[in-house]
Amino acid sequence: MATQPVAAKAVHPDLSDEALARLSAGLAALAEDYDRHPRFPREAFDILASRGLIGLTVDEALGGGGAGFVDALRVLGAVAKGEPSTALILFMTYAFHAAPDKNARWNRRLYERLAHEAAAGRGLIGTFRVEPELGTPVRGGLPKTTARRTDTGWAITGEKIYSTGSTGLDWFAVWAKTDEQPPRLGTFLVRPDSERIAIEPEWDHLGMRATVSHRVVFDDTPTPAEFAVDLRAPEEWAPRPGDDNRAGLWNALAIATIYDGVARAARDWLAGYLNDRVPSNLGASLATLPRVQEKFGEIEALLLSNRVLIEQAARRADAGDVPPATDANLIKHIANANAIRAVEIGLELTGNPGISRRNSLERHYRDVLCSRIHSPQADTVLVAAGKAGLARGAGLARGAGLARGAGLAQGAGR
Repeated sequence: MATQPVAAKAVHPDLSDEALARLSAGLAALAEDYDRHPRFPREAFDILASRGLIGLTVDEALGGGGAGFVDALRVLGAVAKGEPSTALILFMTYAFHAAPDKNARWNRRLYERLAHEAAAGRGLIGTFRVEPELGTPVRGGLPKTTARRTDTGWAITGEKIYSTGSTGLDWFAVWAKTDEQPPRLGTFLVRPDSERIAIEPEWDHLGMRATVSHRVVFDDTPTPAEFAVDLRAPEEWAPRPGDDNRAGLWNALAIATIYDGVARAARDWLAGYLNDRVPSNLGASLATLPRVQEKFGEIEALLLSNRVLIEQAARRADAGDVPPATDANLIKHIANANAIRAVEIGLELTGNPGISRRNSLERHYRDVLCSRIHSPQADTVLVAAGKAGLARGAGLARGAGLARGAGLAQGAGR
């Protein structure tokens, strides 16, 4: 019989527009230093914890905020506008607690432990899936990382790359296969202070530098038996028609929101620059030029499109109407392309100042380009959407052909 949730006092942080604007400003003050001296954004997470935002998506019965898509994405957008690496790390904990069905197979006491930790401002969890040989498992294949059964639990051996949040997380959720025949596949929780874990500090990327997405090496690392939280036959992980896409939607909308937040930070910096810059041969600010106004209008249009797409999908999901995977991933694809283009327009309008490291637009551009690398990537998204659209078109064509045939038959019988 399932245990009942342990009652806890729910935390309801201030999510007003004013509070979120203050949050963005506070995090923005840290962003340049994190970019120049990459490290886990501990100070940023201290700010989030002090405002009760770590456990925002944890169920209210477990002490969290019980937030759905709309409120959680508003917070992620505000965090990303200030310091996007922090937002990407935070997103993993939000998504983890926001899809309780995903965790239904877990040991209930273990899940409640993680939920209570998040509600208390700790409990950051990161999912480690990508490997040097396999790449991302989104494209198929079994991981090389293997869990071996022991007398006390499991021992995990393997390497994970692009491990977001590596040096500051409270929990690792490691995607691995068992050494059984046939193998099972799933998630193993590992405490970062477990034996025989090495973090190789190799993350030195163009942008999102404070995500500290280093290589994590497990060398027969022990973890308790109950930390094997969801093991299934590999084929059971394949998506099926009619499956709830809530977890996939969290990924799509969160990534879209984070890089939209970067573009909005770039837009705000650009507006200040264009209003303040008064060339001597013009005698007025650049913001007075029709050409500049037109290009800035393009930015506004791109960001409005993002807001409408993301908010509409979030409200639908909160109302119980979760968009299918093809739609969700297209939203991510469109929003990320719009965000990149919005920042590119800023570079076109500013010239050399826009790519100077003394101005934040340069950092925003490097950060927003990282939107392209998140799975599923553009080719996968567009092929899936194209297949679905063509299949619908074929069905409509067959239906129209049958209708025409029936009409001709009726005419012949008169």
